[in-house]
Amino acid sequence: MQFVQIGKVALHYQTISGPPDRPVLVFINSLGTDFRIWRDVLVRLVGSCPLLVYDKRGHGLSDEDAGHASIDDHVDDLFGLLTHLDIRSCVICGLSVGGLIAQRLYQRHPDRVQALILCDTAAKIGSAESWNMRIEAVRDGGLSSIVDGVMQRWFSPAFRAEDNPGYAGYRNMMQRQSAEGYIATCAAIRDADYTDALAQIAVPTLCLVGDQDGATPPDLVLDMARRIPKARYEVIKNAGHIPSVEQPEAMTHVIEAFLQTLVSGDAIHG
Repeated sequence: MQFVQIGKVALHYQTISGPPDRPVLVFINSLGTDFRIWRDVLVRLVGSCPLLVYDKRGHGLSDEDAGHASIDDHVDDLFGLLTHLDIRSCVICGLSVGGLIAQRLYQRHPDRVQALILCDTAAKIGSAESWNMRIEAVRDGGLSSIVDGVMQRWFSPAFRAEDNPGYAGYRNMMQRQSAEGYIATCAAIRDADYTDALAQIAVPTLCLVGDQDGATPPDLVLDMARRIPKARYEVIKNAGHIPSVEQPEAMTHVIEAFLQTLVSGDAIHG
């Protein structure tokens, strides 16, 4: 396992080597998960490009937040990790809150971002009221008190079948995350709104979403894509909020096609 100290936070990460002439692809996990959600995509991408995954603060094996943490704190973590690994330019693939982190990284450090893949995310996710209610629910009853409702937004009905051991495993993943890390990240999402910055994105951007996403529905992701100059929009069929889990082959195909446009130059913005 690989760890690095970024400021006061120890981050857990993993690198997978690839052709040096291909862009580094960086994955950012969603709220209540760790970087294992990308496994079935990673195994299909091995050898095609260098890969980097990490557990954002408050999740997986990375340190918890010390109190409230903003999206900017998450950006500082990722920027520190990229600097530590001497990654000067990369493609950022962020899911849900990971997409907010990706957008903000681009705003603050545009020279580090060659392209964006914004998965099941938006420039603003949810309302302050809904996030405050979720924070209070976790404080009162822990993550187990909200897990069933979250699973309905994460996964399609077919995936949530009682006889699917994968569903049980991802349910366990969420319940075993840090409650304090979860709460801090909820607050970070609540306070983030990058709607006005979408029109300023000047790198190739792919927006993709599961057709049964209950957290950031297709219409919300489509609206974001329409606000980004020349963004591509793709829908992954038979998937909820985490298509890397439900439909990794389809998601990998979409990502590979987008990466190929970067290599060929077809995705260059005019």
